[in-house]
Amino acid sequence: MDPVLKTAGTAIVGAMATDMWQQARTSVVRLWRRADSAHADAVANELEEVRARMLAARSDGDDDTEQALAGLWRLRLQDLVRQDPSLADELRRVVDEELLPTLGPAERARTVLMYGTASGHGRVYQSARDQHINQR
Repeated sequence: MDPVLKTAGTAIVGAMATDMWQQARTSVVRLWRRADSAHADAVANELEEVRARMLAARSDGDDDTEQALAGLWRLRLQDLVRQDPSLADELRRVVDEELLPTLGPAERARTVLMYGTASGHGRVYQSARDQHINQR
């Protein structure tokens, strides 16, 4: 799955708990309207239903439900981009400029994507936080 899709699903669900939710919702519906205008209103309603479930899950400390909802939106976005591959760049822009800015640092840090390649005797060290290497 494209890293942007992973981030987008998590960002949509994370944005549901913010004061900027209506702005984030509008951005997602606008994106949907470009690709599948017949279903955009249904998506808008579904986003509100999912938001209610996510807020209840967060209130109950139910991280599993929150992660499942993010996974659901990853799949929905993956299907949307498959329908219209030209939306991939627009989705990336929406994530970077409209969804991620609505999130606090903790929500932004939930998704970390790292890629590393080493060859020969090379080594790759990756960390999402602190890293201490005690080798010569």
